[in-house]
Amino acid sequence: MATIELQDVSRHFDRSSLGSGFSRRGAQSSSGQADRAFAERVVNQAEIESAAHANSSQIMALDHINLTIPDGQTLAIVGPSGCGKSTLLRVVAGLDTAYSGRILYDGADVIDLPTKDRYIGMVFQSYALYPHFKGQGNLGFFFKLHKIDDKAAEERIRVTAEMMGIGFEALLDRKPGTLSGGQQQRVAIARAIVRNPQLFLFDEPLSNLDAKLRVQTRIEIKRLLHRFGITAIYVTHDQIEAIALSDAVAVMRAGKLEQVGEYVALRDAPATSFVAGFLGMPPMNLLPGGVIADGALQLGESRLPLPDTIRAQVHAGQGVTLGIRPETIQLAWASNASVHRPVAGGARLRGTVHMIEPDFARQEQTVYIHSGALDFAVITDLDAAIIGATVEVVFPDDQLYFFDAATELRIS
Repeated sequence: MATIELQDVSRHFDRSSLGSGFSRRGAQSSSGQADRAFAERVVNQAEIESAAHANSSQIMALDHINLTIPDGQTLAIVGPSGCGKSTLLRVVAGLDTAYSGRILYDGADVIDLPTKDRYIGMVFQSYALYPHFKGQGNLGFFFKLHKIDDKAAEERIRVTAEMMGIGFEALLDRKPGTLSGGQQQRVAIARAIVRNPQLFLFDEPLSNLDAKLRVQTRIEIKRLLHRFGITAIYVTHDQIEAIALSDAVAVMRAGKLEQVGEYVALRDAPATSFVAGFLGMPPMNLLPGGVIADGALQLGESRLPLPDTIRAQVHAGQGVTLGIRPETIQLAWASNASVHRPVAGGARLRGTVHMIEPDFARQEQTVYIHSGALDFAVITDLDAAIIGATVEVVFPDDQLYFFDAATELRIS
C-alpha cells in the first residue's frame, strides 16, 4: 500500500507525433500484454484529444495536475472521453515518463522506477490476458518475471484463488478463449491481486460486462479493496461505479482537475457549472442566458430575486447561469391532469411537457419541459400522465445555484 502524490504533473503530445507511427511505437515499447493494451488505449485517447483541440499544435493531456490519494483509499476518476483519465493512469503506472512534475509513492519520486518494479495491479476493460496461458499461467507470469520460487508462487496463487470466491479455481485450468467475459475479468482481477500490489489501477474494467455481471464484479472489487486496504485509482464513465467503489471522486475536463472530493459533496456543492452538469442522475439543470439587473436575475421572461449573499457578489450586466436539480423543482399545476399542489415560495415558470421518462422501479418519472428559450427536467411521481400538457413549476428559492457565465465558477 502507498500514498500516491502528483505534484504539478503535465503531459502534452505534439500533434505530429500522433498517428499510426506513434501508436505502433507506444504499443511495441511496452513490456507485456497488459502494458501493450494500456499503450494502445492511451494512444486512442490522445487521438480523441487531438480532434478536440484541432487548432492547437500541442494537446495538453494533463495540465498541471496536483492530487493526493491517501494510503488505502480508492479514488474514482470521471470525465468525458478524451479528458486525460487514461493518460493519468499511464504516467502513474510508469508506462509514460515524458511528463513534467513529480509522481511520488510514499514520498519517493518514481520517475526512474520501471513499471515492473512498482508492484502495481492493473485491470483493464479489455482484460489483456495472455491468450496462450491458462488461468494458472496468467497468474503465475509475474513470479516468473521476478524469478520468485515456484513453491511460493503456487501458494500465492492458491490463496488468491480462495479470495476470489466459489468457482474460481475451475478457471485456473482454462485458457482465456474458453472463458466468458465475466470469467476473463475475474482472472484479470486475480492476476492483479496475486502480485500483492501497493497500488491498483482500474481502467473501466466493467464496461464490457452485462448488467448482472457488472453488479456482481463491482461487489467483488469492493470487497477486495476493503479487505486489503489497497490504494486504488478507478477510471470509469459510470457514476454508480464511482459512488459504490470510491472514497473520493475526481472530475476531469480537458486535462485539468475540475474538483475532487466525496461524491455527495461534489453533487451538492459543485465548484463549477461543468461539475454541476456532469454529476448527478440526472445531472443538474443549467439554464444559461441570465443577466443581473436591478438586484435580480433576469432569465428569459422570468425575474428571480437574488439571495443577499449572491447579490453582494455580482454586478449589473453580469452573465449568470442558473442551476437547479430536477428533484428539487416542484410541479404545481398541469392543464390535463388534476395536479394542484401546495408548493414552497419561489419563481414560477410555465412550459410545455415534450417528453417523459418513467422509472417504475422508483415510482417516479423525469419530465422534460420547454419554457420559452429554456429547457429543463423535473422529477415527479407517476400519478399524472402529463405528456403534451402545459404545466407550472416552482423553483424553490433555497435550491438555486448561480454560476458566473464567463468563468463557470459557482457564486456562493
